Amino acid sequence: MHRKPLLELLLRYERRHPEEAACVTRMRALVASRTDCFERTALPGHVTGSAFVLSSDCRSTLLVHHRKFDRWLQPGGHADGETDPARIALREAQEETGLADLRFFGADGERAEPVPFDLDVHGIPARPGEPAHEHHDVRFLLVASPGASARASDESFAVRWFPLADLESEGVDESLLRMAGKTRALLASAAED
Repeated sequence: MHRKPLLELLLRYERRHPEEAACVTRMRALVASRTDCFERTALPGHVTGSAFVLSSDCRSTLLVHHRKFDRWLQPGGHADGETDPARIALREAQEETGLADLRFFGADGERAEPVPFDLDVHGIPARPGEPAHEHHDVRFLLVASPGASARASDESFAVRWFPLADLESEGVDESLLRMAGKTRALLASAAED
C-alpha cells in the first residue's frame, strides 16, 4: 500500500509530539480514506510537503513571497503523485528557492531517514477553477550550504532570508512562528547535548 509509509511516519510523529494528536488524527484519517491523497485533485484535501529552510548558521529562515497568496510562506507544494513527503519538501524547496544543495537538519554523512519537523492542516480558499480545500502539510527542517544564493521562482514575487528572532515583527502567519519556536527549541536542545 503506497500510503502505509506515511501512516507509519505519522504514528511515529505522534509518539514524539502527543500534544499534536488532533492534527495527526486529521491527517491519518485523510491518508487512510483516500487512495488519491497524493494528488492535488483529491478533495476535500490532499497531502502536501514543505520545508522550513535554515541558513547554514541556523539563524535565519528562507521564505518566499507567494504570488497566489500574496504573503511570505515557507517553500512547499503539491505531491503530484509522489508518496514520500520528504522528497516533496526537498523538491519544492529547491524549485522555489533555486538552492540545489540543501540537507535535512541533523543528517550527517550517513543517509538517515528524514523526520517531519511539523504538521499543519490549513484551508485553501476557492479560486477560479479550484474549489476550497485543505492542505495536509508534512514539513521538514532543511539547512542551506554556506554562502547559498537564493532566487525566486515563477510562483513567487521574491525570496528573502529572515532572522528567526525577527519573524514575529514581520507579521508572518502563526504556523511560521510555531516553526521558528520549534527551531529555537531544537537548537537549544542540540547545544545542551
